[in-house]
Amino acid sequence: MLTGIRRLWRRAQRSFPVECFYFDRPLVLLQSDDWGRVGLRDRQGLEQLRSMGMALGDHAYDSYTLETAEDLAALATLLARHHDSTGRAACLGMNFVVANVDFARVKADGFGGIALLPLSQGLPEGWVRPGLFEAYREGIAAGVYSPGLHGTTHFCRPAVERHIADAGERGVMLRTLWTAGTPYIYWRMPWIGYENWDPEPPAENRFLGSEMQRALVGGAVGMFAGLFARLPRSACAPGYRANDDTHKTWAQHGIRVAQNGTGTLAPPHFNGYGILHLQRSIDFEPAVAAKVSLEECLATADACFARGVPAIVSIHSVNFHSSVRDFRSRTLSLLGQFFQALKAKHPSLLYLHDDDLYKLVDSGAYESAQGTVRVRVTKRLTRIHGAQTEPLGA
Repeated sequence: MLTGIRRLWRRAQRSFPVECFYFDRPLVLLQSDDWGRVGLRDRQGLEQLRSMGMALGDHAYDSYTLETAEDLAALATLLARHHDSTGRAACLGMNFVVANVDFARVKADGFGGIALLPLSQGLPEGWVRPGLFEAYREGIAAGVYSPGLHGTTHFCRPAVERHIADAGERGVMLRTLWTAGTPYIYWRMPWIGYENWDPEPPAENRFLGSEMQRALVGGAVGMFAGLFARLPRSACAPGYRANDDTHKTWAQHGIRVAQNGTGTLAPPHFNGYGILHLQRSIDFEPAVAAKVSLEECLATADACFARGVPAIVSIHSVNFHSSVRDFRSRTLSLLGQFFQALKAKHPSLLYLHDDDLYKLVDSGAYESAQGTVRVRVTKRLTRIHGAQTEPLGA
């Protein structure tokens, strides 16, 4: 009964106007998920899984692996080549999964449960990435990368724990993948869910409880701090599955920006916990899309700027991988073309990361290596519902 009342109240709240922020300059943000999360263990993992009877190659995510230092260097070079109207380079917000399955420990324990290895302590046994962590830090120091929090794991731990030891098809698949150093291939096994969200209970009970979410977020923030010597300011929940409990816990741990998936051109706005909500507007995913229309991406950016809202590009880490399939080359070529076209059409554009935007709505300015940048920010009450936004006045 109480759950139903809360659901009705949240639905009613979505029809209320909220104070939203609009900007007189074209703002561009790049948000990217899944960094640090291992997948297919390169060619060795590919051949091992094939030898164990798994057919791979039907989907781009069959070739999801893990970025290399070379991938990061190539991406950093591209970002550093493209500057906004102040001379600042483009910056990629990188959301990190801060732990991986410790496959060796799990196997030694007879697949009795889940053991995790924090990213700050390195990669699981069998995974080799020379210079990777240095490449993360170099890009952050150069200002072309900005780290954010994705989660401790991408999958829902209770969902995986239900099946890891069972004799059925799901347990067999998990043990096969973990033996080969691969945590999961999501499109083949959507029943693993997302960190905060278990797909198998009734719809009203799929989000994990508040106590479990507090433990997960606290652990993730600690691991993030161990990796980057800073606390996260921005977060994107795996699968965009976040609820009120998620946002409340994020706020308690100092997270000030929540990233949301594409679907509307909603303006930035605060929730009741003081978290600034940002809505992605452009899906830029060459690895998984047979065709990426630069014209459509530019048209969406134009629509954002015409409404006075930032153009926020969603581009996942798989697009920059190269060690199993070369997704990187095509992505960098298309991204470079997109940057050039944006700058040609909107010479006054600004490249920001999430914390810059938070400071902008707070004070009308943010700092970069080029100095203080001021932007006129307008507040307007707006109804945000469905795929539409409805401003209610200046």
